[in-house]
Amino acid sequence: MSVWRDVIGQDTAVTTLQRAVSDPGSMTHAWLLTGPPGSGRSVAARAFAAALQCPLGGCGECRECRTAMDGSHADVDLVATEGLSIKVEQARELAAMSALRPSVGPWRVIIVEDADRLTERAADALLKAIEEPVARTVWILCAPSLEDVVITIRSRSRHVRLRTPPVEAVAELLHRRDGIEMPMAMYAARAAQSHVGLARRLARDEGARIRRRDVIALAGKIHGVGDAVGAAADLASIADEESTAAAAERDVAERQRLMELLGADPSARTQPPHIRSQLSGLEKEQKARATRHSRDVLDRSLVDLLSVYRDALVVHSGAALGLVNQDSMREVQALARSMSPEQLLGAMDAIGTARERIGLNVAPLLALEAMAISLRVPR
Repeated sequence: MSVWRDVIGQDTAVTTLQRAVSDPGSMTHAWLLTGPPGSGRSVAARAFAAALQCPLGGCGECRECRTAMDGSHADVDLVATEGLSIKVEQARELAAMSALRPSVGPWRVIIVEDADRLTERAADALLKAIEEPVARTVWILCAPSLEDVVITIRSRSRHVRLRTPPVEAVAELLHRRDGIEMPMAMYAARAAQSHVGLARRLARDEGARIRRRDVIALAGKIHGVGDAVGAAADLASIADEESTAAAAERDVAERQRLMELLGADPSARTQPPHIRSQLSGLEKEQKARATRHSRDVLDRSLVDLLSVYRDALVVHSGAALGLVNQDSMREVQALARSMSPEQLLGAMDAIGTARERIGLNVAPLLALEAMAISLRVPR
């Protein structure tokens, strides 16, 4: 067993990171792991941290490996924002943390899973700590691409690029790690376009599979402006349902846990001021997380929708490429018959534009309506 076991389809990246663990001359103080969503950036970062702490270089079985991988190692600090950005106050805390010597292991490792969400002021606050690191401190930053990271940070980090893993490798992981039957694992890996986390959710959650099918079906139903407005509303509603389903149970559990920690009486009609303050802070965090998660879910729905037009284009061209939506061939073939290659490419561009607009904080429903009008299928 090895800490690298679940870092699938990333042989080149793993070789680079393993060399840094075993060869001091290959080691550097700041690493930037990039790769598309679902490629396993955070898994690779944790595996690298574990290998650095492990006396055997990443055996996967010792206490150092286990605690580094599950986030409980004293010298491995994991930062993953649940809001839309990492604020300057949090960055300053990280900078101060990086100045501490490791307490039990050979390295102090700071993993920032969402380096692309650092604001400019937050990046400035980290810059000196990354430029002039304390000995035995290692930064591991994760982001979708180099361009998503502030240039002052990325220019001072060693870049390791992860790729989208093969569908077969994702399916094998789901089968081995999660006990999912191979037919379902293959469907989920293909539908998620090799996004490991989403594939696992699709394989285990029938509701997620139903919502995805609803998104796919929208492609062939938009004929007029009224249909476009309705489809935009449906997309927004599907994203809200998915986000609410994922967050509701966790939010209640977090509130209950906080009440227990504070020794509060859940049945009391009013709470003391210090408890109300803590609860208010939690609600703000949950609201920020819900906003981010809703946008992430909506973006994923648009990626699913995009895959239908991509498949229709493949059918049009006759190219020997695998289809993402093999289980929805009727919809794909109907779209291929109804739209020319130029129209399909135009639809794909419209979806890409909507994703960019939502990422720039345009009101999601407005961006979706503008997009849906461009997706009208000729009658």
